[in-house]
Amino acid sequence: MTNMRPPSKNILLKVVILGDGNVGKSCLMNRFVSNYFDANSFHTIGVEFLNKDIQVDQERYTLQIWDTAGQERFRALRTPFYRGTDICLLTYAINDRLSFRALANWRDEFLRYYDVNPEHFPFVVVGTKNDLPAAQREVTVEEVTQWCKEHHITAHIETSAKTSENVATAFALAVQQWRKLERSTERELRAQGHDTIDLTKSVNLNANRNRFCCAGGIGRPTAATMQDDDDYPN
Repeated sequence: MTNMRPPSKNILLKVVILGDGNVGKSCLMNRFVSNYFDANSFHTIGVEFLNKDIQVDQERYTLQIWDTAGQERFRALRTPFYRGTDICLLTYAINDRLSFRALANWRDEFLRYYDVNPEHFPFVVVGTKNDLPAAQREVTVEEVTQWCKEHHITAHIETSAKTSENVATAFALAVQQWRKLERSTERELRAQGHDTIDLTKSVNLNANRNRFCCAGGIGRPTAATMQDDDDYPN
């Protein structure tokens, strides 16, 4: 009889997507998870999430991706879900300068409700709608690069949920940033004489997080999740 090796467990990472309403957060998530795009989707109210299994650099991951409401009036609904986050995507639309200017506010809000060291946490800045004509662009790559440098963020990418350009790459980049920081932390702990835990050997990064996982890779909306009409997706 052939010995069957049990399949290795995926590393579970919680990914939160933040940004103003109408930048395309829901479209970004849906394109990545379901390869689906709907230009007439609705605003998210509160939060919702989907799961996606991917492989990055020979490691298997389950990304639990949380889409959050971008409007100020929904802050009380979204901020409790920041805790336990492994990766944060800060999103803006390349044709919306105000959404770019709001990135600092989104970063500050996240750090206010989830107390982590910003220099040791994987933020990734994601531009959306890069399929739009150049004449509609309001935010240059150079501006974003400078902003990232000032805020100690090393990863920035432009995407299009409509064409799917760079969508999968953005999430893979986010995972790589997480892994890079994990390895850096492990080296620092070893240098200080502390024992380390190999997180790649267990899917259970956060015991509480397992409550939100669903079979088939699709998450169920939380009780706070609803939708209302809008002329462009989140």
